[in-house]
Amino acid sequence: MKLYLFCLFATITAFTYWLRHINLQHLKQHGDTVPEGFEDAISAEKLRSSSAYTFDSSRLGLWDSLLDNALLIIFLFGGVIAIYDRYVGTLSTSPTISAILFFLLLTWVSTLFGIPFDLYGTFRIEARYGFNTTTPRLWIADFLKSQLIGAIMLSFLVAVVFQLIQWSPQSWWLWVWGFMALFSLFMMFISPYVIEPLFNTFEPVVEEGLEGEIRAMMEKVGLKVGKVMQMDASRRSKHSNAYFTGIGRVKRIVLYDTLIKQMSHGEIVAVLAHEIGHWKKGHIWKRLLWAELMAFGGSWISFKLLAWPGLPGLLGLPAEISLPAKMVVLGFVSSLALFPLGPFSAWRSRCHEREADRYACDLTGKPEELASAMVKLSVENLSNLFPHPFYAAFYYSHPPAVERVRALRMTFLS
Repeated sequence: MKLYLFCLFATITAFTYWLRHINLQHLKQHGDTVPEGFEDAISAEKLRSSSAYTFDSSRLGLWDSLLDNALLIIFLFGGVIAIYDRYVGTLSTSPTISAILFFLLLTWVSTLFGIPFDLYGTFRIEARYGFNTTTPRLWIADFLKSQLIGAIMLSFLVAVVFQLIQWSPQSWWLWVWGFMALFSLFMMFISPYVIEPLFNTFEPVVEEGLEGEIRAMMEKVGLKVGKVMQMDASRRSKHSNAYFTGIGRVKRIVLYDTLIKQMSHGEIVAVLAHEIGHWKKGHIWKRLLWAELMAFGGSWISFKLLAWPGLPGLLGLPAEISLPAKMVVLGFVSSLALFPLGPFSAWRSRCHEREADRYACDLTGKPEELASAMVKLSVENLSNLFPHPFYAAFYYSHPPAVERVRALRMTFLS
């Protein structure tokens, strides 16, 4: 079985690398032609930069992936996990504390190996293409804060989960599922006020007239929003975006300051109309419901498999490995089993994006504004305008930019 799982992992990994290859080859073949609808927005030089940025980012991602996969093979198939598990077991006699240390140390080691790629991506690739505005001091501060927050949250979650397992050995899966569901909702409430301000400064939109236009549109559809804020994204990057955050009465709109500089009021309103479309079409609660249904089923299956004596043997490991080690084995096996669901999830997401686009067009009556905004977002962010159709079908959560703009402008013409 160990050999079978290794061959399955190798096959899936090779397939993902093949997808990456055909995507770059497709870009190499078509990347020097300005796509329809982008003629007035992108120059030949900008188009070359867009292609080069995609190639450089993809190469960095490939090297990062190769290292991750090599470490994973050594850790799981080379038996290092058993050695690591025995070592962590000597650090504490408490099952809960041992579990916390098991996952914390594993996370920190993984993060350590990822630092060089993050640094190179930020200070070489992002800087080379004019995006990076992060200073080394700010990068270090962000890194330390994110690690501290991550360690606190991970420790809390692991502690609660393992206490629930000890408290209710026969039905812990149900309690763990309920706790994780509540915790996710809780984080959606407090994140805008507790976590996000630790990294960025938020202030009311200062662009004259913009907040009034946004609120008028919100009132038109009967959607209440607490605040319309702008975020100092330009402190770290020149990439632009906008998003809704929070849930219930604490919803608020956040605009990157870079987006405000790049777009007209009409384009910004059109982008937010698209986000409103997600709320009005029920995409948010549908995604939450789908996620919780999957988590519910996954919790029950995990309960059964973790109690199965043969689980460690799938990777040739001794049956007496700890519960945290069994969870890692289960996580790996689950990732292989769930891999075919990736394209389905991407397809569902693209359907939602198209629905939100159509809603935005109906709401504003100005599909050209949204099309123009999509063109600017793609050009300013140096997005890949020529993804391979198969690659896009497999991975893209949004329709490819050129396809999306074409569909919007067909709406405009009709």
